[in-house]
Amino acid sequence: MHYRVLGRTGVRVSELCLGTMQFGWTADEETSIRILNAAFKAGINFIDTANIYSRWVEGNPGGVSETIIGKWLKNSSIKRDQIIIATKVRGKMGEGPNQEGLSRIHILKAVDDSLRRLNTDYIDLYQTHWYDENTPIDETLSALDNLIRGGKVRYIGCSNYPAWRLVESLWCADENKYHSFTVLQPHYNIVHRSEFERELAGVCRRYNVAVIPYSPLAGGFLTGKYKRDSANESQRAGSAKKYFNESNWNLLDLLEQIGSEEGGLSISQTALAWLLSNDLITSPIIGPRTLNQLEDNLGAAGRQLNFQNKKLLDEASNWN
Repeated sequence: MHYRVLGRTGVRVSELCLGTMQFGWTADEETSIRILNAAFKAGINFIDTANIYSRWVEGNPGGVSETIIGKWLKNSSIKRDQIIIATKVRGKMGEGPNQEGLSRIHILKAVDDSLRRLNTDYIDLYQTHWYDENTPIDETLSALDNLIRGGKVRYIGCSNYPAWRLVESLWCADENKYHSFTVLQPHYNIVHRSEFERELAGVCRRYNVAVIPYSPLAGGFLTGKYKRDSANESQRAGSAKKYFNESNWNLLDLLEQIGSEEGGLSISQTALAWLLSNDLITSPIIGPRTLNQLEDNLGAAGRQLNFQNKKLLDEASNWN
C-alpha cells in the first residue's frame, strides 16, 4: 500500500481510506469485521466513519459503525497507534434542542459518545459533517480547539463545506490562534467534478488542505455494473440513477478502454486511479460492502494514469 501526507499534519495515511457508512447497514457486523481485517492486512491504516452512521435506516439508532470499529479494535491485536481513525459530528443523534449541530454543547457531548463507541481515548481526525448556519464559526472552532488542547482530538477537518465557509473557517482560526481545518472531505468523482473543482480545489491548494473525497465511485455507477441497455430495469440503482445519461455511458466505455491500456484495470480501479493521479487528492474514501469489492478497490492503490489517458478522461468529463 502506498502512503501520502495528510495536508499540514505530517501524518502518513494510506492512499485509500476505508469508509464505513455501510457497516451495520448493507454490511452486517460479521462482514464488517472481515472487511476491517482484510483492509488492515492489505496496508490500509486510515478509517473514516461518522456518529450518525446509519441513523436513516429503520431500526438503526446511529453510532453503529463506530461501535463495530470499537469492537474490532478491542478484540484484535492491532495497536491503536497503527490506525488513523476519522469520525464526524453535526447530525442529529437524539431528541431535544442540543442533539445536533455544531454548537459547543453538542460537540462536547458528541465527542465523548464517539470515544466511548470507538473504544479509544483519542480521535485522530474529527470532522464537522456539514456546516451549521445557526452556529457562529468562532464557537465551533473554539470548541474543536479545546478538544485538541485537551488531547481528545489530534486534528480537525470538515466535510461538505462550500468554499466561502472553508475560507471563513481558515481565517477565523488564524485570527483567533485556533487550530484550523487541515482536511476537507468533499463529494468528488469523475462524474461529479464541478462542486469541488469550481472553487474548493483552489482553496485547498492555496492553504495546503488535504482532500479525502467521498463517493469516488458515484454510488456504484463507476463500477460498471449498470449498463445503458438495462439501466431502466435496475431495481437497486439508488443514487447512481442521476448519472444515467449518454455522456456518462460514453465515459464508462472510455474508462473501460483506458483501464485495458493501463494494464487491465477494472472500471472502478481506473476511476480511482483518475483521482489518485491528481496531486491534490490524499485518499479517496472507498466503501466496500463485500470482500470482493474491497479486493477490486485495492487494485487501484499506487496506480496513476499516464498523462495522455488522464487528459482524455479530463476532457471527456469536463464540466466547463
